[in-house]
Order: sequence, then structure tokens, then C-alpha cells
Amino acid sequence: MAGKSMKTEALWTHLYWLTVLAEQGSFTRAAERLDVSKAAVSQKIKELEALTGVALVQRTTRSVRLTSAGEQLAGELREPFTRIAESVYRVRDEAGPVRGQVRISAPVAFARQQLVPIIGDFLREYPQVRLQLDVTDRLVSLGGEGFDLAIRHSQSLPETHVALPLCATRALLVASPAYLAQHGVPQTPEALLQHNCLWYPRGPDAPQWRFQSHQGGETLTVKIQGNFATNNSESIRDAALQGAGIAMLPDFSARAALESGALQPVLSSWQAVDAFADRLWVVRPYAAQVPRAVTTFIHWLRARFVNG
Repeated sequence: MAGKSMKTEALWTHLYWLTVLAEQGSFTRAAERLDVSKAAVSQKIKELEALTGVALVQRTTRSVRLTSAGEQLAGELREPFTRIAESVYRVRDEAGPVRGQVRISAPVAFARQQLVPIIGDFLREYPQVRLQLDVTDRLVSLGGEGFDLAIRHSQSLPETHVALPLCATRALLVASPAYLAQHGVPQTPEALLQHNCLWYPRGPDAPQWRFQSHQGGETLTVKIQGNFATNNSESIRDAALQGAGIAMLPDFSARAALESGALQPVLSSWQAVDAFADRLWVVRPYAAQVPRAVTTFIHWLRARFVNG
């Protein structure tokens, strides 16, 4: 019995790595999650298969899939390993300084212009926390890709996650002083029909912008036209900075250029509506036990932006 017990203990790493492989769905992502090489993960699974005497993984050149035996084993192990991790987090977090890694996903423009410039403040305050920031406008799968939290600029939020408001945002219409000097300043939304508009594509339909008057609440929809569209607000902003046209941007993407005077507001008496989400959110997967480093970063972040 002692020998059998020791043999089982020697398999703990193999078994845990199997659950990570099942969660991530590929050797590459599992290796990134575990911070080891892809070859190391593959070797551990092969050793586990040799010791159990059954195939646990079906491998092809493009994908990896667990066999029924592999899925059964990984499923039975998931809850025990989760409880072990929660116990370790709880003990570690109850004492000593805040430590650990926090993996974050954030939109490109917000991350580059608003988040990264203040990250140093957090790292100086919590030197034992490691932040790993993935900058992308893609809506990542938090659980599937191993992120602790995401910053989302969206009206639609996953019901299975915890979503906390970060700050309000609004869409702004802007253009460079050079463009406005050459083409004139539009005084009404309808005047945009005479201008080159830089737009964010929303499916196959012809682009249109909606506005609401700050004075009487009147709403107008304008079918705009322009020679440049892109799904990244920083790229739209950069085209506007070059004098290419009038752009609609989320305020966090336009703020620095407006403050420097490189861009000027257009149609200030009208508010663009339904162009972008009106709020940024901090989203994290639901978990009974959240690492202290994650909650600390979320609280710090909201303190910096919630009144912004």
C-alpha cells in the first residue's frame, strides 16, 4: 500500500496538467497557462497514459481532444484541484503582502492611452504583484484563455461573470484643425453629408451616425460617407490627426489629442448615440475564492477611474 500511495503522489503533477489541458484545449495554451514548455506537457500526458494503460488524448496535427477516458478523469479531478487551489489561495492571502500574478485583457485604445500610463503607480504600491496585460479589441474567453479579468467596452456582458462598472464613456465627433480650416466646420448633423467621415464598421449595412440634441432632445440619423473605415479607434484617431476627415471616437481614445489641440470637437451641441457602449466594465469569472492580488487590482483600478 505504501508503494501504491507513493506512486499516486508521483502522479499529482501529471493529473493536474491533464485538467489544464482539458480546460485550455491545446498543448500550446496549456503550456502557456502552466508556464512550461509544450514538450513538457506532452511528455507528462504520455507518461500518464503509460501508467494508466489507456489513451487519454487524441492528437492530430491541428488539434487535441480528450478521449472519453480522458474526459472522465479530468472531470473527476477538476473539483478536487479547484478546492486545493482555493485552500492555498486562502492561506496565502490571509497574511503577508499582496502577491501573485494577475492576467488582464483590455481594449487597445484604453490600454495604451489610459491604463498603461498609470500601471507603474500600482506596481510601486504592490511590488510583489505581477501584471500580465493582453492588449486586444477581441472579446477573449476569460476562463478558456486563463485571464483573471477583462476590461470591456460593451453593452452586452456575460451573465456567468461578475461585472463591475469602471467609468462612464461617451462618443465624440472630432477633426483636425487643418481639416476644418480646409473643409469648414459643420453646424448640424446634416452638414456631415458634405464631409469625409472616418467610421467604425458595424456589419454590412451602410454607415450611419445618430445624434441627440443637447437642447431639445431632438434625434437625427445621418447616413454618412467616407473613404476610410477600420475596427480600431486608435487607427481612426490617427487618420483624423492626419487631416483625413471627421471621426467618431470613444472619449478615452480622443482625450489626449483633444487636450493637446491636435483634434478639435465637432458638433458640440449634439451628442452621438448608439455608436459605442456608454460604460467601461471590469469583468471577472465567477469564483467562490478570488485571489487577493486580483481583488486588490480591481479595487485599485476602480478607485482610479470610477469618478473619471
